[in-house]
Amino acid sequence: MVVSEIRQTSNEMRAQLFDLLAQVEDPEIPVVNIVELGIVRDIVMDIPIQIILTPTYTGCPATHMITQMVREKLDENGFRGAEIKNQLSPAWTTDWITPEAKAKLKTYGIDPPSLSGTKSVATCPLCNSTNSKLVSEFGSTPCKSLYTCKDCLEPFDKFKCH
Repeated sequence: MVVSEIRQTSNEMRAQLFDLLAQVEDPEIPVVNIVELGIVRDIVMDIPIQIILTPTYTGCPATHMITQMVREKLDENGFRGAEIKNQLSPAWTTDWITPEAKAKLKTYGIDPPSLSGTKSVATCPLCNSTNSKLVSEFGSTPCKSLYTCKDCLEPFDKFKCH
């Protein structure tokens, strides 16, 4: 096998692994997967293959569960020897969430984050009103805040930008 064939095979396998990991749903928000959220930072095609994960928060309670789910998915699909590494630097940012995932979050009832560093107004995912009130800095998970829409009166989570 020549070097270009090895490289092509490696790239194909890497793409296959990203597709495989896209089947792993976030345990706290099951409408999005860990690739869309930017938790899967990289796949290093080395011996052994390395899956690099960056948790959304250093102390995210779902980190261990996500690692277990990734291990199960890899093992089920013949990648038993792959290493899973949690990498905290660079720190995860909401900028890594794909536009498709942001649309899914909104449909699910969570106000998705805007780009970090920009002023973000809480927008009700149900009626699109920006007339909202912060109820708690912490919503259903540490990465979200809880708001109430003053127009439709529905509570909703807003993903914190960071």
